[in-house]
Amino acid sequence: MLKIVLIDDERLARSELKRLLKEFPEVEVIGEAANAEEGIEKIETLNPDLIFLDIQMPGKSGFDMLTELERAPQVIFVTAFDEYALKAFEASALDYLMKPVEPKRLAEALQKVRKEAEPGLVIHRTVLGENDQVFVKDGERCWFVKLGDVRVFESVGNYAKVFFGNNKPLILKSLNALEERLDDKIFFRANRKHIINLRMIEKIEPYFNGGLIVDLQGGEKIEVSRRQSVKFKEMMSF
Repeated sequence: MLKIVLIDDERLARSELKRLLKEFPEVEVIGEAANAEEGIEKIETLNPDLIFLDIQMPGKSGFDMLTELERAPQVIFVTAFDEYALKAFEASALDYLMKPVEPKRLAEALQKVRKEAEPGLVIHRTVLGENDQVFVKDGERCWFVKLGDVRVFESVGNYAKVFFGNNKPLILKSLNALEERLDDKIFFRANRKHIINLRMIEKIEPYFNGGLIVDLQGGEKIEVSRRQSVKFKEMMSF
């Protein structure tokens, strides 16, 4: 059973979507929210597999709401404004539905969910693993990023630069805060400024003073400090 939360400031839009979803026995609407704050609360307490999310809402937008989540469930955007289509797909949402929602398009969207979603995501897990996805927003651009696809996090003051694919957006999180939440079997604090994904290492070379240089799949060369090199060698079974 796919557990769903509806987040939309229009009560009638939520009611209509709930009515349409009754035609699909494999899904269950477990909660509703009328704004971003309520949406965050419902997601954190109800642990849905999927949310239907309106983009334009009073106060915070749907995109703003996603940036505040520690980890994002699967998302289908629902909106009356097609100008957001490009941004939504850049965010790698599962699908994008225009209001009023057509039953055929809804069926297609749910089919995508069945192919890609991981039912039973646990939102309250303290450590984020490589299969968890996070929502990243930098200016007008947005992405859903699977943590396993991130090569390196780089400290930039109170922000962190996230390297994945050809992208390097900034997120408002310190490297120390990220280190506390990331799985240390996969993400390693190489030095004061970098956390690297161990699975993305292509080459390791010795560096002066007992340090190391690692080459990552994206071409980045990251120094492992002398102090961290000892721990790194133990982890990599040198």
